[in-house]
Amino acid sequence: MLIRKPLAVACLVVAPVAWAQESGNVEGEAELGILLTSGNTEETKVNGRLALKHETTMWRNTGEFSSRYTEADEETTAEEYQVALESDYKFDEQQYWFVRGSWEDDRFSGYDLESTLSTGYGNRVWQVGERSFLDLSGGLGYRYNKLEEVNDDGDDVEKEAIARLAAHFDYALSDTALFRQKLSTEIGLDENNTISQSETALQTSIVGSLSMKA
Repeated sequence: MLIRKPLAVACLVVAPVAWAQESGNVEGEAELGILLTSGNTEETKVNGRLALKHETTMWRNTGEFSSRYTEADEETTAEEYQVALESDYKFDEQQYWFVRGSWEDDRFSGYDLESTLSTGYGNRVWQVGERSFLDLSGGLGYRYNKLEEVNDDGDDVEKEAIARLAAHFDYALSDTALFRQKLSTEIGLDENNTISQSETALQTSIVGSLSMKA
């Protein structure tokens, strides 16, 4: 019988902790989630994220770094690092042109690195106040992946053009609660490899700038 018993730090790990700070047109957010379990298997999970946004009348620049680490019985079973940068040039309050780059290092994926660069058109199709909005975007780009080992064709690199579709929905449930849904799909135009990502989160303020996010 498997027994899982959360340790004392479980107060940090039921959901990641988010911290936000605003200074002028710059916003920052940091998250940390830790889960320790004991029983037949000793397991540690650590998730971290740091995001920054700088916005002016004509530009919106965002950057995000995230990491994920899992260890079971003193053996690493997951280790992943991701970086994403995006710059939006705003034609008006709704329309914008984006340039986006991403880099990923997943130690258990069979790749040394996975990266993409894309550009295209975006539109804030709906907005209420400062915290509720829906962004839709689409464009073309390029994917470059470095394999850990040479494949059957004798190559250690995968390269192809991609089409990118994305949506970002924020909805303020109250002055202290925010629902967020982010979706993206990158479709390979040569090999037809498709990578989709989804993030669903509910963030609630506890006190001051400290929040809980699930």
